[in-house]
Amino acid sequence: MPDPIEILQKYAKPVPRYTSYPTAPHFQQGLGEAILPDMIASAANGGRISAYMHIPFCDRLCWFCACHTKQTQRYDPVSAYVGSLINEIGLYRERLSARPALAHLHLGGGSPSLLRQDDFVRIAEALESAFLIDGDTEISIEIDPNDHREDLLAGMKRLGVTRASIGVQDFDPAVQEAINRPQSFEQTRDLLLAVRSLGIASVNIDALYGLPLQTMERLENTIAGVISLSPERVALFGYAHVPWMKKHQTLIREGDLPGPMERFRQAQRAEALLVEAGYIKIGIDHFARADDGLALAAQAGTLGRNFQGYTTDRCETMIPLGASAIGRSPAGYVQNLVPTGQYRTSVDNGKLAAAKGYRFTPDDLLRAHAIERLMCDFEFRFEPIRQRFGSLGHHLVEEAMAIARNDEDGLCETDGEAFRIPLSARPFARIVASWFDAHMRQSAFQYSKAV
Repeated sequence: MPDPIEILQKYAKPVPRYTSYPTAPHFQQGLGEAILPDMIASAANGGRISAYMHIPFCDRLCWFCACHTKQTQRYDPVSAYVGSLINEIGLYRERLSARPALAHLHLGGGSPSLLRQDDFVRIAEALESAFLIDGDTEISIEIDPNDHREDLLAGMKRLGVTRASIGVQDFDPAVQEAINRPQSFEQTRDLLLAVRSLGIASVNIDALYGLPLQTMERLENTIAGVISLSPERVALFGYAHVPWMKKHQTLIREGDLPGPMERFRQAQRAEALLVEAGYIKIGIDHFARADDGLALAAQAGTLGRNFQGYTTDRCETMIPLGASAIGRSPAGYVQNLVPTGQYRTSVDNGKLAAAKGYRFTPDDLLRAHAIERLMCDFEFRFEPIRQRFGSLGHHLVEEAMAIARNDEDGLCETDGEAFRIPLSARPFARIVASWFDAHMRQSAFQYSKAV
């Protein structure tokens, strides 16, 4: 393995997680509205599409969170926001020539699990009026175990949820206090059992390393607890400390955070425990049972990566629903207005809330493909790139060969047929992917730590 101390010191500059390319900081104000007609036309072309729905509310603000959300102790603002969501879905229904089939729907936040049953019903009815939802539709939702109640379970059942993602982060009380996320193992276990009782066969658990006051022993105990719950998937993320973006993260004392080398050791140890328990590592930070769809997609070479992380969703078009939600079409990205009030004003007055956007260039599509394959497969093969992208593909192959020749750290290699990240260097995949990022060379944006 390349010496992690040397690598982390040499490549100390933070890099993107590459859940998109180009990354969100490169979206341009006002361009979303211009790309919107292309997205609607793509959604109406007869193929299956996906959608992301954002619920930007929490009843408690977790200090580690970097999402677009706000704390509320009253439900009235949430209910009013759902009304605006329904209006937005109606605007898409009016603009689509036919009901496109929905392959994937993901509810994220914030905490979509704070929605009440009647609002789940309203959302389900609106979605069914605009999109075809059938037996092949995957509907996933992020759940805070503190929201566990019968009303939530009934709402999930009406919506037709097929996969649940349960946030854990860390089970240790000291770490939970440091991130303002109290949550017992028993709460999490009871929620998981309740979710299973609905017939939901696919459960994901999110865990974090690199948290304040998180020691190796505390992390090991957390991973042991996660394994005991037998989820189908585990997402193991490194805590992204970005207080310049999220002011509430200043409530976390930087002196309580583990250093770069300790973060690296934590990631390696957690990975080893999950693999020993029978999970297959997927990309850089996901783990899945061998019979899970994510593992099967990785084996087949069809694994994808989007703003929700690793995915089996290969739809070309994703509709954004809700404030700050990001969608995609073959033409580019579209992001809705981020401030909740501005979003609501727009859709309640009959106008889709598209704000920022990015229109793809041929070079963007080429590099997006190469970076996604590196993040999913840890390699990209040269001949398919030449065939798909022509002369641009030839230039990228030459660039990849030069990168491999000039790499002094063992982070990449080539045999003339493919560019790949060797097994020993896979913890540094984001660093290697950044070498193909043409936009990062001119970017002053600050990202999170690479490991």
